[in-house]
Amino acid sequence: MKTQLQLLSTITLLTLATASHAQTLCVFDPLGTQGDSYFFMKDYAIAAKQWGADITLKPYTDDQKANDAFKEGKCDALTTIGARARQFNSFTGSIDSVGGVPDDAVAKSIILLMSNPKIASEMVNGDTEVAGISAVGSAYPMTSDRTINNMTKMAGKTFGALSFDKPQTVMAEKMGCNVVPVSITNIANKFNAGQLQIIALPAYAFKALDLAKGMGNKGAIANFTAAYITNQTIIHPDKFPNGYGQKSRTWMAGQLSNQMKSAKKLETSIDPKYWMELPASDKLVYDKLFRQVRLELMKDGTYNKRMLGILKKIRCQQNPSSFECPMHDE
Repeated sequence: MKTQLQLLSTITLLTLATASHAQTLCVFDPLGTQGDSYFFMKDYAIAAKQWGADITLKPYTDDQKANDAFKEGKCDALTTIGARARQFNSFTGSIDSVGGVPDDAVAKSIILLMSNPKIASEMVNGDTEVAGISAVGSAYPMTSDRTINNMTKMAGKTFGALSFDKPQTVMAEKMGCNVVPVSITNIANKFNAGQLQIIALPAYAFKALDLAKGMGNKGAIANFTAAYITNQTIIHPDKFPNGYGQKSRTWMAGQLSNQMKSAKKLETSIDPKYWMELPASDKLVYDKLFRQVRLELMKDGTYNKRMLGILKKIRCQQNPSSFECPMHDE
């Protein structure tokens, strides 16, 4: 009898231990369970078992609903775009700053740096922790009319800016555009219906959201990075085993090269007729505008000053002759 009681007690304790390590991860992907982000997080959930977690994925095609579920305690973790993640951690959330990451080389450097244990303290903010950052790719300006090919011609044109992302609105207003607030769930429909003339999205969205409809025969994608889009996984660390966050960040960093290859493959798969090259002189104008926007939003607290400083250092390591390198206000 005693042996049976001991066995029951052991089974009960094991059951409770397993239950205490079961977590729900809300995953935003515009394509739901058929999207690349969701597939990536399926691999992540398998890897997480090695770190003592038992993760169930909960897909969302609406980023607002995914974020709300996390804040309401319906999820123990959240995977969402960097601009959304900024509300939980302004340091990592500022990676997606306008013009902050101009190419893959800078993106790789900063994302790998985020997995370094030496800056683990920056990953924690209040009751949340950034448990990893993955690459989505460059966000490119896309237009329904390729004659809108410089800032002068953008004046008065309709620009679809994500309503929750202040930097997009500030940037568009400085370019003289008429800002139309949009969400990730309706931006493609509005663009394809002709209600927006300019948007900025990664190559992933071109086919996933069928943006060729909105471009028609006149539209184009400007081959110029407006921002670099990341996905960030945020957790409530008290819901996970000790040390989980660092193990998670290390694993995600190990997947970065393959992710970037996939993003580049998506870009090259787009018909060349849609791409539009900008003159170097125009790119410089945009770079200076983006810097102005970053400084403005750093001063009002939207962007994290330390992150902007790190990004500038990396940019200048990659391109020492850039106009911004002698300056010290970022």
